Amino acid sequence: MEYKNYYKILGVEKPASQEEIKKAYRKLAVKFHPDKNQGNKKAEDTFKEINEAYDVLGDVDKRKKYDQLGENWQQYSNQNNQEYYTHSKNRSNQNQNNNNESRFSDFFESIFGYNDNIKSNSTKRRGEDHQASTTITLEEAFYGTTRHVNLATSQLNLKLKPGIADGQVLKMKEKGGQGINGGPAGDLYITVNIASHGKYERKGNDLYADEPLDAFTAIKGGKQIVTAIDKQLTVTIPQGTDSNRVFRLKGMGMPDYSDSKKRGDYYARLVISVPKNLTAKENNLLDELIKIRNNQ
Repeated sequence: MEYKNYYKILGVEKPASQEEIKKAYRKLAVKFHPDKNQGNKKAEDTFKEINEAYDVLGDVDKRKKYDQLGENWQQYSNQNNQEYYTHSKNRSNQNQNNNNESRFSDFFESIFGYNDNIKSNSTKRRGEDHQASTTITLEEAFYGTTRHVNLATSQLNLKLKPGIADGQVLKMKEKGGQGINGGPAGDLYITVNIASHGKYERKGNDLYADEPLDAFTAIKGGKQIVTAIDKQLTVTIPQGTDSNRVFRLKGMGMPDYSDSKKRGDYYARLVISVPKNLTAKENNLLDELIKIRNNQ
């Protein structure tokens, strides 16, 4: 049996935090999940490996034991071979009866004990965590919304608060896989994706967008209507405003997820729109204006 580097399997460094290990596992679990790779034996084997790795590194006590033993695991295994081989024999007999494939490798069992399938006959085990995703619009992220998530045994009504971020992961406690032998269910992790918007770009709780400004108002100054995500506002345009000037409208961005009374800002970039199809009178007036400017 070869030494298995569980850190390498999950693609993390040894000093990685428990949260970093969890994130790495979730990403790989989604990528290699059997539902997405039906008939792919290599992906199935990889999925088993990453689950085995996370079973160790995701548990603080098991990780500590694994780190202490490292490549010296064989010495530990030899010291405990009597118990291990007794259970291995039982496992072999059971496998001959039901032809079930072990969830864990021999390397895992040699460090952490006999096959988990044997223990599960009497031990309560937590169910597997499940992954799901949903997509909403920017307006739904602004006002908040509800999504219906279909689970294996039921339908979950997911309430999304105003200000939720793109890629934010929500944890639904004990809404995942069913527990074993009366153990608790796993958790459900739902990733919320926000569809791209035709006008607004979101950065944190701030919104950015281009607003048209007619050339005459840019030259002379005046009032200009700009459209924030939830209302129209009147902005005072100074005389001689250049194109691409940005106006900051404080508190007109996205609501804060932790406190919806707080909002980010809206940055409106004014883009001058040159008038087309001028009338004869307008052309004459422009000619007169050009003459005046040139004679100054």
